[in-house]
Amino acid sequence: MQILYLKPELYDLSQGSRIAFARQFRFMTQDNVSEKLGLKGECKRRTMTRYEKGNRSPKEDRTHEIAKILNVSYNALKEYDFKNPIDLFYTLLWLEEYIPRYQIDISKIPNIKEKHIYSFKKFVNDWELMREKRNKREISYEEYIEWKLTYEVKDYE
Repeated sequence: MQILYLKPELYDLSQGSRIAFARQFRFMTQDNVSEKLGLKGECKRRTMTRYEKGNRSPKEDRTHEIAKILNVSYNALKEYDFKNPIDLFYTLLWLEEYIPRYQIDISKIPNIKEKHIYSFKKFVNDWELMREKRNKREISYEEYIEWKLTYEVKDYE
């Protein structure tokens, strides 16, 4: 029997869609995640369904638990509020999955506060390196997504 790999699809940039993408990438069901969260009863999948559809947002501690279960960065799954520029970095990573053939050129973005420049340049360099490796087929799509899901932007302060 041959196993067919189906690439997860990101339906939008919402927290729920990102959780669903990461869960599918890890080949887990909503039941698997629900069980690992310790949810009980006949409707244990309902909580995950609500999170993924955006009908309900997990609290911060629950988001940490889900990230740990899925073995991804908390920043990849958290609710973005953009008060922290790091949220922009992760949004750009997800935007590439949402609009795969769109070329994102972030090398000429003006008006970055001086204290953010180092982190921003580091992020851009890391991302460009991985994109180049993927384009040259030095790494697979799965390895590229793995990098994106586990990438940790270091705080610039």
